[in-house]
Amino acid sequence: MPSPAPSRLRRLLTRYAWLLAGAQLVAGCATVTPAAPSPAPALSDTGQVAPAPESEVPAVRYGRYTLVEVGVTASQHELMQQIIDVTMPGADDATVGDALRYVLRRSGYRLCTGEGPVQSLFGWPLPAADLHLGPVTLRDALQALVGGAWQVAVDSATRTVCFNPIPGTSPLPATSLAAPGPAAPNDSITPAHESTP
Repeated sequence: MPSPAPSRLRRLLTRYAWLLAGAQLVAGCATVTPAAPSPAPALSDTGQVAPAPESEVPAVRYGRYTLVEVGVTASQHELMQQIIDVTMPGADDATVGDALRYVLRRSGYRLCTGEGPVQSLFGWPLPAADLHLGPVTLRDALQALVGGAWQVAVDSATRTVCFNPIPGTSPLPATSLAAPGPAAPNDSITPAHESTP
């Protein structure tokens, strides 16, 4: 009959071996990053040490793991660069002016009253392609709504947006075109290659 001491000793050694292996595994996963050597100070043309550029960005800690940079974003400085994603409210009789007012609604700008050619621009029907715009900058959305014959004009002092015709273009149609009315019930279109008996 084997003695109980070697069996007990074997279990004890096995337990310590597992503990040692676990400790090595945990210690092996921890890495130590050596500190980077500081760069040599820059010398100016006169041979004196130039001051180091300010590299620290001010930040505020929110919660345990979140740092937020302090300051305003570029789109808050330049409101025409804010990114928008807009879907126009559905209306069959929506005009370009309605769409411009809707896009500018929460932008901080307002639409100019418009006189002459600009007033006629505001009355044009809104194309279906412009019912959804974005994500796009506010300036690009306004330019898309008015088309290539117009230039966006922003008055930053009054935060007013207006539009000027681009020189050399005629933003007004040569003749007034009537909008197509509803089709009559008996109207039908027959393709040219088909013949009717």
